[in-house]
Amino acid sequence: MIPLTLAEIAEATGAELAGADPAARVTGSVEFDSRRVGPGGLFVAFAGEKVDGHDYGATAMAAGAVAVLGTRPVEGVPTLVVGDALDALGRLARAVRDRLPRLTVVGITGSSGKTTTKDLISQLLARLGEVVAPAGNFNNELGLPHTVLKATPDTRYLVLEMGARGVGHIRYLCDIARPDIGVEVNVGEAHLGEFGSVERIAAAKSELVASLSADGLAVLNADDARVRAMATVTPGRVLLAGEAADADLRAEDVVVDARGRASYQLVAGAERAAVRLAVTGRHQVGNTLLAAAVATSLGMSVSDAAAALSEAGLVSSRRMDVFDRADGVTVIDDSYNANPSSTAAALRALAELGRGRRTIAVLGYMAELGEYERAGHEEVGRLAAELGVDLLVAVGDQAAPILTGAEANANWGGKSVLVIDQDAAIAVLRDELRSGDVVLCKGSRYRTWDVVDALRETAEVQA
Repeated sequence: MIPLTLAEIAEATGAELAGADPAARVTGSVEFDSRRVGPGGLFVAFAGEKVDGHDYGATAMAAGAVAVLGTRPVEGVPTLVVGDALDALGRLARAVRDRLPRLTVVGITGSSGKTTTKDLISQLLARLGEVVAPAGNFNNELGLPHTVLKATPDTRYLVLEMGARGVGHIRYLCDIARPDIGVEVNVGEAHLGEFGSVERIAAAKSELVASLSADGLAVLNADDARVRAMATVTPGRVLLAGEAADADLRAEDVVVDARGRASYQLVAGAERAAVRLAVTGRHQVGNTLLAAAVATSLGMSVSDAAAALSEAGLVSSRRMDVFDRADGVTVIDDSYNANPSSTAAALRALAELGRGRRTIAVLGYMAELGEYERAGHEEVGRLAAELGVDLLVAVGDQAAPILTGAEANANWGGKSVLVIDQDAAIAVLRDELRSGDVVLCKGSRYRTWDVVDALRETAEVQA
């Protein structure tokens, strides 16, 4: 974070100082985990149901913290007392953002693929200047301001993922970060149970580009009709990226190799350059186009963007991570999370990588679908059958409709298995796996990664 006195932090957050020197300066990072506090830092104490951060104020001070930001004074510890610590964290992040006029902020949202797109954008922009971006999907009202506060005067680009579980959430995050560029990846069924309809999801996602100034840039997925429609709500300039013929930046001549990696011609106006992706999945074409659109809008040439995309790799874990076992089995670890759209993309990647080989999909429950829950799971099962998945393993009773959808396809010649938990899924694979098989593991944070970890071998060869 940029250096600030406690008086300046108090002004930004509306805090009252308790036992604190207004002139003391915070020169380190702002942390809400006392174990991560270092010299010159600020510790934000949250009072949770099981753990009260205020109890760790002395620990933070011993680690070098200058003060604690909390909702009550901490005895013997310099404290900035506020009514709401989370709100104060956001206010502080906004104040820091306002003090960095040279900073370019890129916001990314979407129902699926936003973390991968964020990672791709970060890798490309790192070639233009210093980048700050969150690890994984630190994208909510806690994670986003925490990331903003990592920016310093040397930071050129701040790349932020923005998640939402309701209308107004992204607007709140935009009020903190004030993005210069808004990237809309897609609109799907993620969190459908909380939003109530795909239309409301689209409205919530559109808050990102609606928040832009007239000088801002909205980078829209040209291949998603609901995203395209967001051009009508943004005050900023619009840049379409996709495979559509009218996209400002598009992919032509897409080809997928035996490892599920796409190659294409990156085209922008009269310029074109060859891209050969190192990441797996046909759906990565769209993600990489959005990244290229951001980079070229900030001065990178089309040829340099193509070269950077060809070298870009995975950053966040358990997202289309492909590895080969010593026995010839290939595993696709996409186990971090799941919704119908992202699972469909993963299944298509399985089919691409598994051409001429036996394919196995281990699929867990997809959460937060509300009334669409059964239909969403059946839809995934139908697609698995259409793609010819040979063995479909559904984990847990809530995932059983996946098998119902697959079995409704009379032409499907595959085998379906319902297991009670991850351990049972691992047992099935131990009995079924043979050399040459390709296995996909995916689910909504229901320990699906346990299956992946069981499949890993010491002698694995990374793809």
